[in-house]
Amino acid sequence: MFYKNRYPRLTYKGETFVMNTAFEGFRETDFDTFRIDGLEARMEAIRGRIQPKFRDISEALLPAIRAQAGEEMFLHIAQHARRKVNAPVDTWLAFAGNKRGYKQHPHFQIGLFDDRVFLWLALIYELPDKKSIAEAYLKQAKRIYKSLPKDFVVSFDHMKKDASPVKSLGEAGLKQAIERFRDVKSVELLVGRNLLADDPVLRDGDVFLRTAGETFEALMPMYRLARSV
Repeated sequence: MFYKNRYPRLTYKGETFVMNTAFEGFRETDFDTFRIDGLEARMEAIRGRIQPKFRDISEALLPAIRAQAGEEMFLHIAQHARRKVNAPVDTWLAFAGNKRGYKQHPHFQIGLFDDRVFLWLALIYELPDKKSIAEAYLKQAKRIYKSLPKDFVVSFDHMKKDASPVKSLGEAGLKQAIERFRDVKSVELLVGRNLLADDPVLRDGDVFLRTAGETFEALMPMYRLARSV
């Protein structure tokens, strides 16, 4: 569990991880980045304002995430390299068990739109084992539903803000969501938290890191199950 000290810390299997970091939280200017016109100008702001914070977050969180995942985890920061005209409407970091890439693997995301920060366990459309992972989830749907905090949300498209609260879905709705993820090629499965831009959690770096750590800790059984397929 996480302890509320000067620096957030996690004790996992007897080992304590102190998340001493320069991260001081997100500010309104971070969200204003996505209101800047033009690809180059917005990318310059992403690189200058947000990506350094992603590196600070990674330095704080990765040791504990590696321990919980039981494998090496690597930081990936979205570079939006394929964009030639349209500026990105969001940006993110990913923690994945593969050094070369993350999109074809279950991974954790922390990212921003213009009005929120998202914390996801992400299984996106490029994942080659969608059906097998979905079947594994369906076999344990009851346990998964009971394990998820009811303020968690589920999304089906990492490019959109739309998300459905786990509490509203219920166990049956969560099963239907997993079945849709299994059966429709373009449908993704993202589970986690959305924190709106005015949430005080985002203004305090230590509180945010605790929240992110607790979120990924709760999602870790789903991650490990997906990785075992």
